[in-house]
Amino acid sequence: MPGVKAEAEGSRIAFALDFPDVDAARPVAHAVARSVGMLKVGLELFIASGAQALSLGRELGLPVFLDLKLHDIPETVDRAVARAASLGVRFLTVHASGGPTMLRRAAERARAEGTGLEVVAVTVLTSMDAAELARIGVPVDPLEQARGLAALAYEAGLRAFVCSPREVSSLRADLGAGVTLITPGIRPTSPEGSATDDDQKRVATAAQAIADGADWLVVGRPIRDARDPAEAAGALAREARLARSGRGR
Repeated sequence: MPGVKAEAEGSRIAFALDFPDVDAARPVAHAVARSVGMLKVGLELFIASGAQALSLGRELGLPVFLDLKLHDIPETVDRAVARAASLGVRFLTVHASGGPTMLRRAAERARAEGTGLEVVAVTVLTSMDAAELARIGVPVDPLEQARGLAALAYEAGLRAFVCSPREVSSLRADLGAGVTLITPGIRPTSPEGSATDDDQKRVATAAQAIADGADWLVVGRPIRDARDPAEAAGALAREARLARSGRGR
């Protein structure tokens, strides 16, 4: 698709391919390709289609974010990172709560493979609030938990992190300009001027997340379920681009 890569390079929208299979994902991915900078393949699509799901990135000349949120013993995650590197993906997620040894092994394996794969530490899922954390034995609010897990992952050698829009400014202040912050929970602005919500509890608009320090914005349903996905993707990309200009990066 001529011109798509050049046009999408400035976009910081990672479009989540939340579809049941590659055949369902392909037409929407092609429709929005001019406005997104990366494609995110998550559990549903990867379980359905495996490595075939990653072919959409090659078709469109876009990097792929493999969002599997690995959380296992260090040896298993080490080997999984090596396999992901061989598939040519740009980002791969692991849960920061997997602990320092798992995180260190994952980061070391990615560097050793030399493909440019970056391991990304997931802090606190955007679907969780303080009450949810308390139910699993974590008696702190999401901000405190996210900051603690990000610090742990940073010490283990990771330099990319997933956090909700509510924590991104604090993580940017804690970790500095040299890290990559990836923010899900991005929602279009409602008529009342705030982000619309669903099952995700810690959300924000694209402009607010970028202003607070996000580098990449993960967007799925607001694009996928829009009447015109291409128009929705373009609007979010423009909003993010203006916000980046305003913050000077």
